[in-house]
Amino acid sequence: MNIAIVGTGYVGLVTGTCFAETGNEVICVDIDKRKIEKIKNGIVPIYEPGLEVLIERNIKVGRLKFTTDINEAARKSGIIFLCLPTPQDGDGSADLKYILSVADELGKLFKAEPNIGYKILVDKSTVPVGTSDKVRAAVKKHAPDFEFDVASNPEFLREGMAVDDFMKPERVVIGTSNEKTKELLILLYEPFIRSGNPIYFMDERSAEVTKYAANSFLAVKISFMNEIANLCELVGADVDKVRTGIGSDSRIGKRFLFPGIGYGGSCFPKDVMALVNTANENNYDFKILKSVIEVNSNQAALFIAKIVSYFNGNIKNKHFAVWGLAFKPNTDDMREAPSIKIINGLLNKGAIISAYDPEAKETTKAILDDKIEYASSSYQALDKADALIIVTEWNEFRTPDFNKIRSLLKEPVIFDGRNLYDPDKMKENNFIYYSIGRIFVK
Repeated sequence: MNIAIVGTGYVGLVTGTCFAETGNEVICVDIDKRKIEKIKNGIVPIYEPGLEVLIERNIKVGRLKFTTDINEAARKSGIIFLCLPTPQDGDGSADLKYILSVADELGKLFKAEPNIGYKILVDKSTVPVGTSDKVRAAVKKHAPDFEFDVASNPEFLREGMAVDDFMKPERVVIGTSNEKTKELLILLYEPFIRSGNPIYFMDERSAEVTKYAANSFLAVKISFMNEIANLCELVGADVDKVRTGIGSDSRIGKRFLFPGIGYGGSCFPKDVMALVNTANENNYDFKILKSVIEVNSNQAALFIAKIVSYFNGNIKNKHFAVWGLAFKPNTDDMREAPSIKIINGLLNKGAIISAYDPEAKETTKAILDDKIEYASSSYQALDKADALIIVTEWNEFRTPDFNKIRSLLKEPVIFDGRNLYDPDKMKENNFIYYSIGRIFVK
């Protein structure tokens, strides 16, 4: 099939590349000329394991192309995926200006060239309820008689595992009421569901809600466990044992039960807020999600308070080593990363920060600039630091040389925001060890 991908951000690049990998002819479109030229030359703008190899291979065989000309891409393609940003607006709603601007532009093309064939516009971005209707209206404003359809096909890609998630999806959700569209999208997705995982067809509005509901529910699980962890610290319980006990219940499941310093990234914060905003617009008070937002916001502050308390309320000129900056491992994404809240909170109290992250150095610099020192290794960050703070659970932090850590730190103090280490082993290694929801070790 001939496919256009409008937007070469995280979702667009992964979607276009994976479709090309299964034999489709894909044209990716972006208004950023420099970005397009870099990708053509093999410079991938995001870090995502496995993606760079696939992009290089499919460019080489000619199945994956990049352009800034949306009309060229739309003329050649029967299916046009809209993978555009939907940033959070001032009131918490998703801003649809990029999607509707593209829909408007396509409407003008369809009016000028009414014989270019049937087109399917697919909302791949995470969009609020009713967006499919708005896209359809934007096109029809210019080309009321042109034959096209608008479908919703939300992505369920985990950063750091996006290629695997796309190539072997647990499920594919498609919102369409059009049989012709349904048949074409089945053909497109057949290579990805050979193991029997389902395609769920539903109306467009239900598909739009499904994405928000999925991310919001996961945010609820994370926030619930953070609340349980906070309670465990007060009553002397161990959250790891609680997590194991409830995770064995098949109704609850084991995943997303790890407490920490709060969720971040491009999806959960924005999607939870957008769903609350949709509820508000429809005069519904979504109490659970409002509490989730509050809990998540407080989690970083509680972690900072734990650090400050250890130093008797004064961390001015204290030097902290921070391991991990990205909002999660296997990505360089710093959007809504808890590290930013924690680092800024410590800097505001006069602390000095040396930080290390395997991939997120440059993306962090774009936010924090020279407010902190950037170490070239995890151990370099530790040199003469007053304590180690663990923020992101990269694999390379899981089994470090504890003797080396102790020798580099002024004091053997670790504040672990991701519960990477066994408290008993930390005691054996003579560390003062603070974690989340577990018994303090000294």
